[in-house]
Amino acid sequence: MTGAVPTGDELVVVLAALANPLRLRIVARLADGRDYVSHLARDIGISRPLLHMHLQRLEAAGLVVGSLELSEDGKAMKYYEVTDFHLHLTASTVAEAVQTLTRSDPEKGPAPKEQS
Repeated sequence: MTGAVPTGDELVVVLAALANPLRLRIVARLADGRDYVSHLARDIGISRPLLHMHLQRLEAAGLVVGSLELSEDGKAMKYYEVTDFHLHLTASTVAEAVQTLTRSDPEKGPAPKEQS
């Protein structure tokens, strides 16, 4: 997500991804530079499976990106880094994004494809 005004759906995904204290910690930690999963998990103090779950959510929102690399001893290591995202929320930004929402109004129930 760059300087462009996000669509409503993009805004929902990004805000949902950031609406978790662990994911905020992950983004803050990766703001200092890229890191590999095992080190990042130890640094934050969570298990690797839990970290992977949160990283997948952040990656789906376009906030982090992962890359697989080989270490000197031939071991595969997954590195993550923060993308160059910028989010400036104002009432008018939210109002503009709402006009592009494709998901249903929560008060009306889920859209047919959201029911599963």
